[in-house]
Amino acid sequence: MVSEKDVAYVAELAHLELTADERARMLKDLNSILDYIDRLNQLDTANVEPMAQVASRYGERKGEEAGGFGFALRADEPSSCLAHEEALRNAPASDGTFFKVPKVIER
Repeated sequence: MVSEKDVAYVAELAHLELTADERARMLKDLNSILDYIDRLNQLDTANVEPMAQVASRYGERKGEEAGGFGFALRADEPSSCLAHEEALRNAPASDGTFFKVPKVIER
């Protein structure tokens, strides 16, 4: 069961400012979701066949070595990357070693 304290804690982690009504609604919704999951966990699924991935319905299948989804994957091959100095030349601001970016989280 999710408590009001849990909702406040998660809202703080996510930097959300929730009104009292929003916190109450979130508490109700989260507990409703958890109750439904509990109901689903009570189902006997012993004789239920595993479902196929939805992605298997699209594109051309290319063998089991790629899990049957070769059409969705590219070969994982190493390639050259951008040199550090070149990357820094493209940066709007740097200190010579790192990119400099504006602070986005203030606490």
